[in-house]
Amino acid sequence: MHSSTIAVILGGGQGTRLYPLTKLRSKPAVPIAGKYRLVDIPISNCLNSGIRRIYVLTQFNSASLNRHIKNTYNFDVFSSGFVDILAAEQTPKSKNWYQGTADAVRQSIHHMTNKQHKHVAILSGDQLYQMDYRKMIEKHENNNADLTVATIPVEAEDATGFGIMKTNESGLIERFIEKPDKEELDQWQSDMPEKFRSQGRHYLASMGIYIFKKEVLTELLDRYEDSTDFGKGIIPKAIEDNYRVQSYEYDGYWTDIGTVKSFFKANLALTDDLPEFNLYDNEDFIYTRARLLPASKLSGTTFDHSVLAEGCLIEASRIERSVIGIRSRIGKGTTIERSIIMGNDYFQSREELDQKDSDQPPMAIGERCFISNAIIDKNCSIGNDVRIAGGDHLEDGDYGEYHVVDGIVIVPKRSVIKDGTKI
Repeated sequence: MHSSTIAVILGGGQGTRLYPLTKLRSKPAVPIAGKYRLVDIPISNCLNSGIRRIYVLTQFNSASLNRHIKNTYNFDVFSSGFVDILAAEQTPKSKNWYQGTADAVRQSIHHMTNKQHKHVAILSGDQLYQMDYRKMIEKHENNNADLTVATIPVEAEDATGFGIMKTNESGLIERFIEKPDKEELDQWQSDMPEKFRSQGRHYLASMGIYIFKKEVLTELLDRYEDSTDFGKGIIPKAIEDNYRVQSYEYDGYWTDIGTVKSFFKANLALTDDLPEFNLYDNEDFIYTRARLLPASKLSGTTFDHSVLAEGCLIEASRIERSVIGIRSRIGKGTTIERSIIMGNDYFQSREELDQKDSDQPPMAIGERCFISNAIIDKNCSIGNDVRIAGGDHLEDGDYGEYHVVDGIVIVPKRSVIKDGTKI
C-alpha cells in the first residue's frame, strides 16, 4: 500500500461540454462502458496502485455521485483506506464555489492536514486510462522533484487543447504553455522517440495528472493565491520560480472525455476486437458498484462488435457497434447501430411493461425501432416504430425531447419518445 500518498480526484465544474449527459448528474457520475461511471476509472487506478486514501472534489449535481461512492467503496474497519467526497462549502475564508482546479484543492486542503502523507496526487475525474501511479511516484522521489507532471506525446491538431511543455535532458520541465495557438506550435516541438515521430506526435502534453510534495503544494497554493488553475497558473509559475518540475512520460492509452464527441468515441472504441482500453485484465481491475444482477438474455438477435452489460432482456433483430448498459430492454424487430444505450436504474414490473399506453411507453426501447449514432440516457421510454438517425445532416441544438451535439442524437435521462417519432 502506498501510504505516503493521498489522492485528490477533481470532479470538474458544470460539465457544460458533456451536456445534456450532465443535466442531472455531475461529470464523474456519467455512466461509461455499460456498467461503470467515469469516477470509477481514477479510483480504480488508485486502488491498483496501492493508494487507498482518496478524496473526490465536487460541486455540481453531486447527489448521484455521492450515492455511487457510498454504495461502492467501503473499506474494512482495520484499514485506514477511504474514498471521501468533499463538496464545495462556504467557510469563513471563502464564500465562493470552486473557481478552478487549483482553487478547489486550495479550499479543501484543510481536510487533509491531519493525515500523515508525503505526496499528494491530483487526478482528473473525466479521463479513460489505466496507469500505475507507483511508477510515477518512484520517478518523482528518485529525482527529488517538487512536482511531477504526467505527460503524453500528441500531434499538432490535439496540441492546441492541452498544456504543452519543453523539457531538458534530465526530464525537468523548463517551459510550459497552456493551450498554445496554431501559429506558435512550431517552437513547442520536442525531440520524441521514433515510434511517436512516425505517428506525427511531436508535442509533449500535460495529462492533468500531478504529484506534489505535500509542503510544496501548500506553499504554491498560498504563494499564488490568485491562481485558480494548475495548468494556467500554478505550474507555469512554479517553473518560472525554479521549482523542480519533472515530466513523467506515459505511453499507454489515455483519452480525455471532456466532450460528447470524445465520450461517444471512447465508448464505441470498447467494441473493437482488441480495445486499447483493456477491461479484461486480471490485475488492473476497474471497480464499480456490485449490483448482483441476473445474466442478460438475448432472443433472436444478431449481435456484432457490441458490449452487453448484465440484467438485459434483448429481443432486437440486430445490434452492432454499440454499448448496451445494465437492465436494458429492447423490443422485437429493432435495429441499433453505433449507439450507446445506458440502460435503467431498476426493473419495471410485468404490469408496467405490459401496459398499452402510447403516451407513457414502458422504460425500454420498443419494437421495430431504428437507432443509429445516438446516446439514449438512463430510464428512457422509447415507443414502437421510432426512428432516430444521427449524423452530420442534423443541426446541433436542443429540441426538447432530444438534443443534437456534433451530429449525435442524445435522448436525456427519463425522456419519453412517443410511438412513430422520427428524428
